[in-house]
Amino acid sequence: MKISLIGYMGVGKSNIGRELAHQLKIEFLDLDTVIESQENLSISEIFDSKGEIGFRKTERENLLSVLEENKDFVLATGGGTPAYYDNINQIIQNSQTFYLRMPPAKLLDRLSKDTTPRPLIERIPSEERLEFVAKHLFDRRSFYDQAHQTLDVADKTTLEIVEEIIQRLHP
Repeated sequence: MKISLIGYMGVGKSNIGRELAHQLKIEFLDLDTVIESQENLSISEIFDSKGEIGFRKTERENLLSVLEENKDFVLATGGGTPAYYDNINQIIQNSQTFYLRMPPAKLLDRLSKDTTPRPLIERIPSEERLEFVAKHLFDRRSFYDQAHQTLDVADKTTLEIVEEIIQRLHP
């Protein structure tokens, strides 16, 4: 079984994916980690050297490569992955897809506490970030909404979310 988690940055795709893979006893893949390994650069360094368009091209190549693998996995995509090229179509055609949904204010709160570099928001002044996140989320929602399943994840623990995904996989 191939499972993909999509949603905005900071929603918890990697933590949830890691735990879900552990419970299902299948491999966990974080698309950003796959890209960093292939490129021998951090995501921030790729953005700096290739720009966002160059990053998105690299991201797509790695996404297709992962989706073509003949093995079971849980994949945590990047927040923007579904919104470029026909990535969302590839994701939903090749995996069970879950959109992890959270309101913009909660996302910003989580992003503010996160130490992971976030190239898309690190240069935005803090007083403009909520508006940026809300607009970005609005722009990407039509892609996210194509997922097979949508889970509201605000105010839920990682284990509660994983349990809900497993229940939806095996009704």
